Amino acid sequence: MSHLRLEELSASTIVHVNSLGLKPGQEQFVSPVSYAAAAAVTPVHTAWQRVVLEDDRVVGFIHGNFDPDALQEEFKAALWRINVDADAQGKGVGRFAVEALIEEARRRGVERLTVLWERGEDGPEQFFLRIGFKPVGETEYGEVIGAIDL
Repeated sequence: MSHLRLEELSASTIVHVNSLGLKPGQEQFVSPVSYAAAAAVTPVHTAWQRVVLEDDRVVGFIHGNFDPDALQEEFKAALWRINVDADAQGKGVGRFAVEALIEEARRRGVERLTVLWERGEDGPEQFFLRIGFKPVGETEYGEVIGAIDL
């Protein structure tokens, strides 16, 4: 990848984020059920949303959440969503985005970052394991709860 950088999600970039392509079979893994349920009651001020740009082209999106008052431990400091355009996958975009989220978590004094994923052949499990997340539990919906200690 050329030059990667992060930018806050904005009105000018959200259209590009919404049109990021997926590889065949990835659609079912985009957002775990638990995140959709939690998002309905999550305050906007806890969100950390960034787009990943390669030069001036949007190639990814990451949504982190920092809510120390969340009732469920896995939602206190979490990676809620990561999308990387199909053409940019496997080129370091996802790792770049997650490492930026990890740095933000450290800056905030967070000791553990979590993520939820569904298992499956085309799912994100191997990506999260390579980054350093380890399975630590399971949600009531059967999703894996992964965590990385910072």
